Amino acid sequence: MTSYNLTHLQQLEAEAIFIMREVAAQFERPVLMFSGGKDSIVMVRLAQKAFHPARFPFPLLHIDTGHNFPETLEFRDNLVNELGERLIVRTVQDSIDQGRVAEEKGPNASRNALQTVTLLDAIEEFSFDAAIGGARRDEEKARAKERFFSHRDEFGQWDPKNQRPELWYLFNGKKSIGEHFRIFPLSNWTEMDVWQYIARENLALPTIYFSHDREIVARNGMILANSPHITLGDKEKVETRRVRFRTVGDMTCTGAVESVAHSIDDIIAEVAAARVTERGGRADDKRSETAMEDRKKQGYF
Repeated sequence: MTSYNLTHLQQLEAEAIFIMREVAAQFERPVLMFSGGKDSIVMVRLAQKAFHPARFPFPLLHIDTGHNFPETLEFRDNLVNELGERLIVRTVQDSIDQGRVAEEKGPNASRNALQTVTLLDAIEEFSFDAAIGGARRDEEKARAKERFFSHRDEFGQWDPKNQRPELWYLFNGKKSIGEHFRIFPLSNWTEMDVWQYIARENLALPTIYFSHDREIVARNGMILANSPHITLGDKEKVETRRVRFRTVGDMTCTGAVESVAHSIDDIIAEVAAARVTERGGRADDKRSETAMEDRKKQGYF
């Protein structure tokens, strides 16, 4: 893959497109994870560039916790309709109803970790052998250990000490029956790269990424969106602040930041000055020092 005379973004784009085409060539039943968040929106644009004018060689898959932001779900459905691609949705609520997982209790209850079972069940249901996602190495220390092609055993588990070398962009997709891979084409991207790419491509986004007035609950140094899914503590109260979200996910654990960024240029300037990572406001990552790695070993994306 030649980088001669390519800009930084063009190199990252070419790398990601190359990896997507490798997935289409090596695997029989890949799937693209799509939540309606900024990283998965970038992934969709890259898939368009990788396979145009053909349709995607894989469906889209969203694991819905049932506690997602309504703005994100509306954007997800509108974009899928515009693309004309197939979207598969599997819900954590169904996993709860089937007795596959148990709802957490208490003021800090969240469904975020429960979606691991729903995801693994969906992979088994459709016999997916590669799940493509928008995770990046700069997000969190456990993410930094990932390869582009991340092997999962027959139980969907990740062993960070048993991953294949990836020299000269040669990817080993060999697997045994029941095993699969998680694929991360954006591994070398940063949050800033994502926003600059969104600006370059003029991509539409859910409104929650931009500054807006919202009812929030301040909890343990985080700003959580007020919703029916949050149980208020004795000293907690609902107030209105001007915020935006740097990442999207389950409303019970996705923290907002106070912001006046109304445009992508504003966001780029804000990210450049930030001293906290975008997942620094995620309650699910604060449960322990190794919270993300523990979840990934169990099959979390």
